[in-house]
Amino acid sequence: MSTDNSRAPTNAYRKLVSNTMLFGLSTFGSRLLPFLMMPLYTRVFTQAEFGLRDLLTASANLMVPIISLCIHEAVIRFGMEKETRRTDVFTTSMVVIFCGYGVLLLAWPLVGLIEHHAGYMVLLYIFTLTAALRSTVTHFVRASGFVKLFALDGVFTTVLTVALIVIFIVPLEMGVGGFLLATIIADGFSALSQILFLRLYRFFSLGQLRMSTLKAMLRYSVPLMPTAVFWWVTNLSDKYFVTFMVGLEATGLYGAAGVVPRVITLVSTIFIQAWQISAFTEYKSPAGERFYSTVFRSYYTLVFLAASGIILLVRPIMTVLVSPYFFPSWQYVPFLVLAVGFSCLVTFLGTIYNAHKRNSMVTVTTFIGAVVNIALNLLLIPRMGVQGAALGTFISFFLVFIIRAVDTRRYMKIAMQPMRIALTLALLLAQIWVTLTQPTLWPVWSSLGFLLILLCNAGNVAFLLRSAMKLLHRRRA
Repeated sequence: MSTDNSRAPTNAYRKLVSNTMLFGLSTFGSRLLPFLMMPLYTRVFTQAEFGLRDLLTASANLMVPIISLCIHEAVIRFGMEKETRRTDVFTTSMVVIFCGYGVLLLAWPLVGLIEHHAGYMVLLYIFTLTAALRSTVTHFVRASGFVKLFALDGVFTTVLTVALIVIFIVPLEMGVGGFLLATIIADGFSALSQILFLRLYRFFSLGQLRMSTLKAMLRYSVPLMPTAVFWWVTNLSDKYFVTFMVGLEATGLYGAAGVVPRVITLVSTIFIQAWQISAFTEYKSPAGERFYSTVFRSYYTLVFLAASGIILLVRPIMTVLVSPYFFPSWQYVPFLVLAVGFSCLVTFLGTIYNAHKRNSMVTVTTFIGAVVNIALNLLLIPRMGVQGAALGTFISFFLVFIIRAVDTRRYMKIAMQPMRIALTLALLLAQIWVTLTQPTLWPVWSSLGFLLILLCNAGNVAFLLRSAMKLLHRRRA
């Protein structure tokens, strides 16, 4: 019995690493795209234009979960179950998206009332539809086991997006509209090519759709829709508050600052895509809690070390990344990095709810974070300006992390090392204070902070290094 228990987690770790590498190939380019394009954006766009681009993208990110009812989450969950027919899963997802899009079309006059949206309504609506379709199709492809195709599609779509953006905004000088059009073409081509190549249209049949599957998928996904909206509030509503309270130029600076923390989001997204598969298959295993605990400790260590490294190097990074016109945005990066770090941990804990199909608590905890974020925006932005938005976002995510860390113990008792996390957070806050106030020899003090964080998590780092060496040794063998 002990042999089986020890072998199961080993296989689980290998599968997690393998899937992470494949999803990394798919996601790396697309998630790194904003980071790589920043030198171009900040030299072609003004602060106001960059702020407008961010606002329009934020609006699309809000509309996608609303029209789709987050059905892509149900696609990955139910698509992996052998007892559920693929035809039911795919047909349900397409029906939900197009019905939701019909409702969105009826809301056209309302959406058009939002400031700065009037001249971009057609592109914004098509942008929303192609984004929803691509997300759902790629989730279906991933759930069906075509992981390598999923990875290749991610690479190709990224290359196509970059090429089109450069063409549309440099020689053709199409501005913000060119950015939207380039993304529309790339997402639309991605969804269509996967449908045709895998002949996914075979799985669309209204006549054969089982209402029991439709209801089950909607019961799973609908509670996640308000969660996605609340995430949007916590993540992106800041840009609207900054626009209305400070100005569109300030939104441009805030948007530029937000690109740097996406490096952490990039790594997190790659991991979470692979982790979802392992989380759904391993949570019932005898060694499930040990598996979750080990992965969580490794995960938070990597996230915090990445956050500390970015805080340490934020000024030289921004010097290279943006034009001098956008350089003042560096001062908003540290708290945004910390906010993204805790959002990664919050997402990890959310997979515990997903695995146990307890999505209501995902909604409740995210709602609390959204309400706190709005309150802090109203309180801090008038007093601290753009920095208040960044600080409020960090506090919101930290609060949600604390709530989920306590509540998820009802379903799985993860050994989280709370004292080590608390000490690491204190060191990160000290590092931020040093970076923003810049006392004498501040680079030395910031470097010392990074080293102390490394020492504080030395055990987890050693485990990661040993695991990496074992994986390398197996591959060479």
